[in-house]
Amino acid sequence: MTQTFTGDTHVSEIVKQCPQAADIFKRNRIDFCCGGNRPLAEATDKSKRSTEDILEEVNALYQRKQEMNEKSIDWDAASSSELIEHIIYKHHQFLTDELPQLTPYVTKVFRVHGQNHPHLGRIHQLFNQLKVELEQHIVKEETEDFPTLLRHETAPTDETRRELDDILASLESEHAAAGDILKELRHITNDYTPPEGACGTYRLVYQRLEALESDTFEHIHLENNILFPRARTFA
Repeated sequence: MTQTFTGDTHVSEIVKQCPQAADIFKRNRIDFCCGGNRPLAEATDKSKRSTEDILEEVNALYQRKQEMNEKSIDWDAASSSELIEHIIYKHHQFLTDELPQLTPYVTKVFRVHGQNHPHLGRIHQLFNQLKVELEQHIVKEETEDFPTLLRHETAPTDETRRELDDILASLESEHAAAGDILKELRHITNDYTPPEGACGTYRLVYQRLEALESDTFEHIHLENNILFPRARTFA
C-alpha cells in the first residue's frame, strides 16, 4: 500500500489532505486542531494504539478516497473570503442552531439521572460553559475579527498587522479553551458511551455532544491550520 503519510507528517497536514482522517484521530484522542501542528508520531503519545497502526488506517482511508475519486474542496486554494463564508454558513450556523436546542436535553438528563450518575453534573456545567463561550466567540468573529482579517488582506498596514496579531492570538486561545472542554467531555463520558440501560434522551445527549465535538474540531482546524497561517503571511 502506498504510504502517503508517515510518522513525520504533521497531523494538521493529514487532515488538510484527507479531512475524513479527523474521525480516526478523534476516536484515538489525537488533537488535530489546536495541537495539530506536530508530527503524527509525537501526537500519538497518549493514544492506546501505535503510530504504525494509525498510519496504516489513515493511509488506507486516503487511498480508498483517491480510488473513489472523491472530490473535496481544496481550502488551501480557496480565497479567504470563500473559506470564511464556509465557516459562517456551515459551522457557525450549526452552533447557532444546535446549542440552544441541545441545552434543555442536557438539563433534563442531569435533573432526572444526576443523583445516580454524578458525572452528569459536570457534563451540565461544561456544556453550559462551552455554550456561552462559543456563542460569544462566533458573534465576535463575524462582527469584528473576520472583517479585520479581510481588510488587512486587502490593504495591509502596520496598524492592521498589530491589530490582527492580537486578534489571532485571542482566537487561538479561545479555540484551545473550547478544545479543552470538549476533551474533558469525551473523557468523562467514556468516549460518549452511555451506561447500560440508558434511556433514549440520555443516549441522544451523548450522540449530539459527540456531533458537536466533531463539527467544532473541524471548525477550529479550518481556522487554526489554514485561515490564520495565511493571514499571517500578508505584509
